[in-house]
Amino acid sequence: MNRPSIRILDTGGSPEEMGAAHGTAYADEIRRFADERVRLVASGLWSGGPIPAGDVLDLAAAMLPAHERYEPPLHAEMLALAGAAGITPAEAVIVGGFTDFVDTVRAVVGGRHPAALQEDDCTAVIVPDHRASGAGFLAQTWDMHDSATDRVVLLRLRPDDAPAATLFTTTGCLGQIGMNELGVCVGINNLVALDGRLGVTWPSVVRAMLMTESAGAALEVLQASDLAGAHNFLIFDANGVGFNVEAMPSHHAVNRLGIEPLIHTNHVLDPDALRLQADKDQALMDSSTNRLATAIELLADGPVDVDRLFDFTREPTAICQLATDPYHIESSGATIMRPVTRQFWACWGRPAENEFEEIPIATTGEQSHV
Repeated sequence: MNRPSIRILDTGGSPEEMGAAHGTAYADEIRRFADERVRLVASGLWSGGPIPAGDVLDLAAAMLPAHERYEPPLHAEMLALAGAAGITPAEAVIVGGFTDFVDTVRAVVGGRHPAALQEDDCTAVIVPDHRASGAGFLAQTWDMHDSATDRVVLLRLRPDDAPAATLFTTTGCLGQIGMNELGVCVGINNLVALDGRLGVTWPSVVRAMLMTESAGAALEVLQASDLAGAHNFLIFDANGVGFNVEAMPSHHAVNRLGIEPLIHTNHVLDPDALRLQADKDQALMDSSTNRLATAIELLADGPVDVDRLFDFTREPTAICQLATDPYHIESSGATIMRPVTRQFWACWGRPAENEFEEIPIATTGEQSHV
């Protein structure tokens, strides 16, 4: 790997201007990514038989009204991104929110969720302020099928009518992990659900949460969201308030940050959420439970600084994943955010093989400089 630095798109303005900038900058990659995702669904591996590509796109198109109702500016940004990249709005739903779309397909079409399409994503932690010299962290790896690694980018966004935000994401996706200029941070782990529906995919939810001024307000946004699929959300702010939320479409399990770090991987811990979790391949479940146990052990005691978190993401036996058959899941990148100091570090690719960079966060009114 050894890419020298992570790619950064620095833009601002109206939703349409930001979406067009994103779609134009990465148009070829977005089109290829969309084609790959649609083919995966159309193959029928989870539904008992092939699904016509047109039916796949019709299902994605049926989710567009929920996105428009949810946050019209984000919907406008997604449409502008799609237009600039040369894909349809339905394809934009799939390329940006694929794992939630998977949950929706499973619920609407039926069938299983095969191991080949399960993506075991991320080991994440919120470190409380008192464990980090008064300024805590939200840190995580971002683990995905290794085909996604080359599409990892950072967005530095300065919307006209919302706080500026810095986001780790992939080309064609509105945002996955990020911090706004007020110090509100959002991280994620993928979960798999039985109760998917024609709702809003998680990147729009992340972006809407980053429009708020506090962790509590971001939690309210999440709890009011009409979720299409399941994700675990970690929320942390500059006042030291944090939450971990196992968010299934029909149930939210909220755990508030206390004196110990909040750590999560890719399986639910809440008994009520567990009843809604789709079956996971045993090897991926073992990976998730092993990563959780390893993370808890690594951060069990003592002060935590950014160097310790760099090492945390690079832990070689569980957390920093290497792509192998049959899943080809790897740690495609990592982020560390410190809301009190407004510091944001990002790594492209496996942290064990690449360096973290400290990225100046986007702020309202600044001039583009990247």
